[in-house]
Amino acid sequence: MIKSCYIHIPFCQTICSYCDFCKQFYDSKKVKTYLEKLLQEIQREYQGDVLSTIYIGGGTPTCLELDELEFLFQITDDLQKSSSIEFTMEANIETLTKEKLMCMKKHGVNRLSIGVESVQVHAVSFMERNHKKEDFIEKIRLARELGFSNINLDLIYALPIETIEDLKNDLTFILSLDVEHISTYSLMIEDHTKLKIHHVEPISDVIDQEMYEMIIRLLKNNHYQHYEISNFAKEGFQSTHNLCYWHNEEYYGFGLGAASYLHGVRSCNTRSLVHYPSKKIEEELLSEDDRMEYEVLLNLRLREGISFPAFKEKYGREFKDCYDYEKMVKDGWLQEENNSLSIPEHFWYVSNEILVKLLQNKIDL
Repeated sequence: MIKSCYIHIPFCQTICSYCDFCKQFYDSKKVKTYLEKLLQEIQREYQGDVLSTIYIGGGTPTCLELDELEFLFQITDDLQKSSSIEFTMEANIETLTKEKLMCMKKHGVNRLSIGVESVQVHAVSFMERNHKKEDFIEKIRLARELGFSNINLDLIYALPIETIEDLKNDLTFILSLDVEHISTYSLMIEDHTKLKIHHVEPISDVIDQEMYEMIIRLLKNNHYQHYEISNFAKEGFQSTHNLCYWHNEEYYGFGLGAASYLHGVRSCNTRSLVHYPSKKIEEELLSEDDRMEYEVLLNLRLREGISFPAFKEKYGREFKDCYDYEKMVKDGWLQEENNSLSIPEHFWYVSNEILVKLLQNKIDL
């Protein structure tokens, strides 16, 4: 049974300098066409599974007008939902209004994910965003009044124009908002973004790591659990939707550029509105070895790591018979405890290198 569903809304009022997601400028005519096509895709692909999570991302879902949001939620109203569903919607603080929050609440959204990124004036300008501290204070207060008790804030750090003190100020502000979940992302300068086009260079790995370690220290000191490489949560508020990805479970992906993992096939929708929803740009039928490799790559992002019993239940094989990891445990790069294998937190910053080495130690059967 498929338990999770991602829905992509690609429209934005403005395009941030760092963004490489599937997006385009808001246009009311395109929105109407898009939502009609989204409905077609969901009616064609959705198999009636009872969903434990729905995540509406973007783009900027809250840039839609109220009547457009109502149309979107009419589509999601037809999805079967568990009684304990986590229903997340991404929001941009500039386009978040009381009326839109009330609309979300009416249709079952119970988790907000809001991009703060930074509130330092020069950093906001660098990212080509347009918000102030006061906007977050006011809108989060409003969301609380309307009954939203599960809010995530995104932070972007390691900007070339950012100092350690800037980052500390951002973290202090975010902590003052007392939200349930915080996601932190080191700036990646991706192809086809404004930053790449303007030849902006990333900061050094040394400073990046120093910033990462300061984030961990401050958030843990303020009672946030560091449960995944980039994510922190108060007790009981881990992202159920993202845990679906990290546990290598299958999920629906609807919308322009959305990825799916269904019946052993990973696929991605076209980014062209003209060809959507009929064309996929990628389809990969996974072998058992592929699925095990994804299991390693995704599970080891989590503090809990790879559960040996869960691995055996999925693949019918002991993990130790598939990967030779004992020397990596002896050398301290991995830790084996509670019938599981994980990366020690002090090595999370270099987790990619550890993952590559472990995958190279696959045992051929």
